[in-house]
Amino acid sequence: MAEIIQALAAAWGHVADNLTWFAIIGFAGQAVFGTRFILQWIHSERVGRSEIPLIFWYCSIIGGVLLFIYAVGIGDPVFILGQSTGIVIYGRNLVLIRRERRRVHADA
Repeated sequence: MAEIIQALAAAWGHVADNLTWFAIIGFAGQAVFGTRFILQWIHSERVGRSEIPLIFWYCSIIGGVLLFIYAVGIGDPVFILGQSTGIVIYGRNLVLIRRERRRVHADA
């Protein structure tokens, strides 16, 4: 057990020694991005069917932007391309949702 604790402490020390602002932004982005799945699951359980709540798209775009900043910071072109296309898609979904809500309110 002591060996496991020492190994975990050494791993944490390595992470802490190499922690940069870009890594902190990347961890934050990953946390926000990952949280969207938990929020979607909770929402679907509440309504009794699989459904994507609005907060899912906000978490997607916020997490995507943070991960894009991280990707640029570490200079990873694959990650940059993946996040940049995702940000466009998340933004487009938010625009479509906004238009639909305006139309529903106008019809009411």
